[in-house]
Amino acid sequence: MDFFNSLSDTTQSILIFIVIVILFFLVFANNKKNKNKLYNRKRRNFRENYNEKRNNKQD
Repeated sequence: MDFFNSLSDTTQSILIFIVIVILFFLVFANNKKNKNKLYNRKRRNFRENYNEKRNNKQD
């Protein structure tokens, strides 16, 4: 922490702000990815997929 304490107060504030912005965008991107995964899961119909695969095996 000596490096961080050796910086001026303004530089420390700017550095903290930049880190918070980066973390915000990482969380935002992860949230968007998770929502897409859940949305795609809702559209699936497992019964239809199962029956289709079973019918393909029988053919």
